[in-house]
Amino acid sequence: MKAGSIAELWRYPVKSMAGQRLAEARLAEDGVPGDRGWAVRDEKRGGIRGAKKIPALMQLAARSVEEPAPGRWPAPEIALPDGAAVRADAPDAAARVSAALGTPVTLWPRLPASAREHYRRGPPDHADVLTELRAIFGREPGEPLPDLAKFPPEILEFESPLGTYFDAYPLLLLTDASLRRLQALAPASRVDVRRFRPNLLIECAPGAEGFPEQAWVGRRLAIGEAELEVAAGCPRCVMITHGFADLPPDPGLMRTVVKEADQNVGVYARVVRPGRVALGDPVLLR
Repeated sequence: MKAGSIAELWRYPVKSMAGQRLAEARLAEDGVPGDRGWAVRDEKRGGIRGAKKIPALMQLAARSVEEPAPGRWPAPEIALPDGAAVRADAPDAAARVSAALGTPVTLWPRLPASAREHYRRGPPDHADVLTELRAIFGREPGEPLPDLAKFPPEILEFESPLGTYFDAYPLLLLTDASLRRLQALAPASRVDVRRFRPNLLIECAPGAEGFPEQAWVGRRLAIGEAELEVAAGCPRCVMITHGFADLPPDPGLMRTVVKEADQNVGVYARVVRPGRVALGDPVLLR
């Protein structure tokens, strides 16, 4: 059954920075080559951090200047807010990125899964666990928190699955139907794909309504040469409310996501058969 086709394909070379659009990619077990290949480490509080904790990361953009490959993450080029650019492995990269973020950071490629201390979560900002989680997920009192039991248990102790900088799984899929539905439910918001940071934006088959990808959880998708398994819905965090580029801050968008979309916009997936995918490839629901 055809669920749609690939409309956009994205790689985010540095965790939480803006990414780059691609025409094609050869998906591997860890997703799009080079995706989240680098991240920043917070040298003030400790730990790898994303825009949940350092929102200004979303004001920076990264692109691969050398083609990554599985297990190889060449240093990307980072575009700074002042229009300048610096490679992530340049001697002054950490200082320039720190100045742009307003907090001291260092830049790191992925390390092996055995580097457990590198991936261990830094200290929380709040002593109370529920207060910390509400801040991370942008939830107001009375709103539900996501069910974290459906995710790899290591993310409670570590910033990401060991050996990666992913939030939970290698790929994030999103449909244009979900974006349209969310825009209709939140007419005062600017529902832009950049807020949701998918790897694959899927143009749905005619007639798709609501949030159709949520029905794909537990099923497989054939796309180009690759096959994916949809693992879980993506519960949205505070990042979708941040202002960046030409998008304004929008905490109200989260209220709509929680109330109308059961907290989830898009779905996480893993690669069960590696292979090439490209714009326009049909997405077949197994």
